[in-house]
Amino acid sequence: MSNALEVAQIASLVGEPARANMLLALGDGRALPAGELAACAGITAPTASEHLAKLEQSGLLISIRQGRHRYYRIASPEVAAMLEAVMIVAAGFPRPAPRFRVDPELQRGRTCYNHLAGRLGVAICDVLVHKSYVTIDGEVAHVLPTGLKFLDTWGIDVRRMGKHPYCRTCIDWSERRHHLGGGVGIAIHKRCLELKWVEHHLDSRAVSVTRAGRLGLERVFGIAGAAL
Repeated sequence: MSNALEVAQIASLVGEPARANMLLALGDGRALPAGELAACAGITAPTASEHLAKLEQSGLLISIRQGRHRYYRIASPEVAAMLEAVMIVAAGFPRPAPRFRVDPELQRGRTCYNHLAGRLGVAICDVLVHKSYVTIDGEVAHVLPTGLKFLDTWGIDVRRMGKHPYCRTCIDWSERRHHLGGGVGIAIHKRCLELKWVEHHLDSRAVSVTRAGRLGLERVFGIAGAAL
């Protein structure tokens, strides 16, 4: 297999616990400084710098310098999708120790690179499918004319998304069902932020639904607060 060596190298990089923790901390698309990533991984700053250098050299991360500080972020949506796929496999992996418990805040709602995931993301996807606004075909979701009209009424013009695909799907690693990514998923996340329906947590990928969000989700999508 011609790519076996490259696959083994990527697996080795991602599989080291400290590096895995830093990659997952960056999974919502934010750029974070080395010191904060060191704290996430529970390691010293010099050790974190060594790990970050390897991740950057491999193409998994990119760095951005601002003044005296250097910030790191996931290099591409493909890397973020790979991490989510690993989480899906890990969630069902048999182990002798007690099973990993999903953080309740992350399970309720979180960002998956640049779109919404967890129960919140899955609930929105379920509604769009149930109302025949979107159909799902494997990893691709097609937005139907009724869906274009609905999104436009809600403040999203899907036709102006340019190079972004209309829609793609992700298997949610905590819910084991689809949520929406791609251009539509990104736009839904941004619209929820614009309307102040969701708030990002400062120290994790979790997002909380605000009071305005609970009212809005029930009015626009028919999603009751109890479902989240």
